[in-house]
Amino acid sequence: MNRRNLLAAAGLLAAGPAVAETWRPTRPMRIIVPFAPGGTADTIARLIADPTAAILGQPVLIENRPGGNGTVAAISVARGPADGLTLLYCSPSIQILNPLMMRSIPYDAMADFTPVIALMRAPKILVVRPDFPARDVAALIALARTRPGGISFASAGVGSSGHLAGALFGQMAGVELLHVPYRGTAPGVQDLMAGRVDMVLDTAAALLPLVQDGRLRALAVSTQEPSPLAPGLPPIALTLPGFDDASFNYLVAAARTPPEAIAAINAAIGRVLAEPTLRARFEALGAEPLGGTPEQLAAMVQSEIARWRGVITAQGITLE
Repeated sequence: MNRRNLLAAAGLLAAGPAVAETWRPTRPMRIIVPFAPGGTADTIARLIADPTAAILGQPVLIENRPGGNGTVAAISVARGPADGLTLLYCSPSIQILNPLMMRSIPYDAMADFTPVIALMRAPKILVVRPDFPARDVAALIALARTRPGGISFASAGVGSSGHLAGALFGQMAGVELLHVPYRGTAPGVQDLMAGRVDMVLDTAAALLPLVQDGRLRALAVSTQEPSPLAPGLPPIALTLPGFDDASFNYLVAAARTPPEAIAAINAAIGRVLAEPTLRARFEALGAEPLGGTPEQLAAMVQSEIARWRGVITAQGITLE
């Protein structure tokens, strides 16, 4: 989906329906976050927790359960009670990427969960070191065609969003790029600035400060249309039509959670995401708030699965 269609589908032009009166939580709610405290996902979960609690009338607690590329958190929700009181914060790994890259996972990515609401998406930017000869995406692709395997890109590790974005770029451009995985984004960016690798395609929030102070040069943004989070950058899609990549995060509940609970939670969080003050806080984290219905979220997940299945299969990317 391009940015206009995605945001329209997410229902961001309206504050959303009133909270369904047929269901209210009777005990504190929990959002299980599959990452350690302090990261973007944890921060986003905490930003929505208090205002959601104010609408639903019960505290919303954040519980961090990192491990197993999200599987630890996923199991805890999949095997827990389907009462609407426990939600799972999903990055693309849990339902979209783990089933494509892991031989087996200890949960059913689709059958064990029911969609609740899309929370946010985070565009990426393509950066190179300041002395890199290519000044735009077309020149980068032309250079890569003269050096098969000679243009390298860093990522936060095999199967990371930066790895998949670089693989998608190379596949759509018809060029062979050399993937150099690191243990996290920061060491890869350090080697980029030191001239040991040639490019990085990762989240705008992590890279824009280095572009702004001249230590890196940005070529393009990963979304199909220009992003307000990366002002002035052209989309990669202007050179590679159809290129579109922005990590998105969302909430699911255990399968068999009552529809009236899903509707009430969706309406409450939809109201929270539509607040201008929250949008500003999301944008400070390099994210755009989303929203929308559970059905629209389900369609987004299926679209992402279709997008990444071809890349992962063609590149033989596995986590085992």
